[in-house]
Amino acid sequence: MKILLKDDVDTLGIAGDIVDVADGYARNYLLPQGLAVRATPGQIKQVDVIRAQSRLKHQRIAAEMAALTEKLEGTLLTFEATASERGRLYGSVTQDQIAEALAAELGEPIDRRKIDTDPLRQLGLHAIPIRLGGELTPKVSVIVHREGEDPESYLPVPDEAAEDDPASEAEVEQVGVDADEETPAEEGISVPPVLDSSDIQT
Repeated sequence: MKILLKDDVDTLGIAGDIVDVADGYARNYLLPQGLAVRATPGQIKQVDVIRAQSRLKHQRIAAEMAALTEKLEGTLLTFEATASERGRLYGSVTQDQIAEALAAELGEPIDRRKIDTDPLRQLGLHAIPIRLGGELTPKVSVIVHREGEDPESYLPVPDEAAEDDPASEAEVEQVGVDADEETPAEEGISVPPVLDSSDIQT
């Protein structure tokens, strides 16, 4: 059967394409789902309209995904768990749990199948990719911590000890003195001569 796609269909084409498919596939799936219509002369005249509508839909979805990407990049989730002394969880944090936590945090659902991780079975800070489609793969931060622990204790602490420290700078300058630099004698400073043992009177 020759059909006109009204929406993008994987392995078939994009909205506005005219393709041939098996009669059963068209009647049982594509036509009832509203993904396509029979490619009659009257419907074929609507190709340009369908393609224009599809472009607008893609632009809207792209804008929504870009906004969602920004939200996800700044998201931090925490999960309390029991674990062994070595940090191995008695259980795991699953994709479903992460999806539920993201929905509660962002106020919109996230498909668990887009959460690209195996179940988390270790304490610590985890960066979890969310595959939204195309090149959009933001990462959310997930902290799995022991019961009663402060989740923020798992966040990395920036090393600021050496910043803006005059003493450190002075030490660097001192250590950085080159062996080829002028010695005090070369700078005009008098240096006592080294006496030989024959010059010493007893």
